[in-house]
Amino acid sequence: MPAFDSIVAFAIASLALLVIPGPAVLYVINRSISDGRSIALAGVAGLELGNFVHVVAATIGLSAVIAASATAFGIVKWIGAGYLVFIGLRTLVRKPQAMEAQTSSLSRGKSFTQGIIVNTFNPKVALFFLSFLPQFIDEKSGSAALQSLILGSLFVAIGLCTDGMYAFLASALRTTLLRGKSLPFVQRYVAGSVFIALGLIASTTRRA
Repeated sequence: MPAFDSIVAFAIASLALLVIPGPAVLYVINRSISDGRSIALAGVAGLELGNFVHVVAATIGLSAVIAASATAFGIVKWIGAGYLVFIGLRTLVRKPQAMEAQTSSLSRGKSFTQGIIVNTFNPKVALFFLSFLPQFIDEKSGSAALQSLILGSLFVAIGLCTDGMYAFLASALRTTLLRGKSLPFVQRYVAGSVFIALGLIASTTRRA
């Protein structure tokens, strides 16, 4: 069991990192504005499940293997980057559907699945757990794996709150945008460009 002061310090540091806009936050904002609150929250659930994949990987040491192996890291990096670029290009070439306040162009299941993929194949998340999490593991406090699992689960819980907050705030603006002419532009060109940019950024990630 991690020491209480380690839990508090890790929670504060995690909160500071999670509120900074990154791939997960931008994904939630895009889903919130384009598809509404329920779809965005389904995406949030997928994102946190993707985060938990990294928690499990860190607990059993797979993150260290990925960071140590250029081949393994490259596979994760290019799958994640390729998926983001694919989503971006598909968004750019598709004409947005006419929407009403109670309709959505994306199902909850697809949003959930996309969220899982976005974070599972995000090499920055893996490197975060590899370089940041070990600083809070105390060998004197018992099993390192158990401490890693507890702290990682805390990270996921905090992420659920922060990403959920972004979903509620962004979706609150959706009705206003639906009344104007800006949403189709946001849906197609802004969202598509953001996903492509995220893919390109992810492709530049290097091993520590």
